[in-house]
Amino acid sequence: METIAAIENRRSIRRFIDKEIDKNIIEKIMEAGILAPSGKNAQPWKYIVVTGENKTEMLKAMKEGIENEKSGNGIFMRHRQLNIPAEYTVKIMEEAPITIFVINTVEKMKLTQTMEEKLGEMANIQSIGASIQNMMLAAFDYGIGSLWICDIYFAYRELSKWLNTDQQIIAAISFGYANEKPSARPRKRMEEVVEWR
Repeated sequence: METIAAIENRRSIRRFIDKEIDKNIIEKIMEAGILAPSGKNAQPWKYIVVTGENKTEMLKAMKEGIENEKSGNGIFMRHRQLNIPAEYTVKIMEEAPITIFVINTVEKMKLTQTMEEKLGEMANIQSIGASIQNMMLAAFDYGIGSLWICDIYFAYRELSKWLNTDQQIIAAISFGYANEKPSARPRKRMEEVVEWR
């Protein structure tokens, strides 16, 4: 498929059919992620693939984190109203046959940082974002739907414990064969987002 066509036609998928994805295809999708550019070729990504029975434990950790948020014992204690979309996200992750957690291997989650640490982290996160986009475009090329998930932050501590990592979890991506054909979401006009100098 042409790259521009993939960019124009890829959609975020939230409903999946009950069909497994061949391991070779998932590996090819991750190979596309590995080919992403990264600052100083640091390649700061690691992928943790969750499938089959392990999904149950992963979803349990996610639900536990959401409940902690609701009770006021989470990271976002003052923003509990934001948990509703996270609860919907759990259902999506449950339906998807595969979820891949994307880890920043260079960073640990820190509340305070020097400017040098912050700039280095920003470069690594940009690189990981490119890796995630590569994987989603590759998945689309194989006829597989995907959803980039940031709601994992509502269960960050619980998922870190379950994944057994103190490295920074950047996002999760759920993959599966689509059970919907969403239309394109509205986009800002070129003149709203571009400044020529």
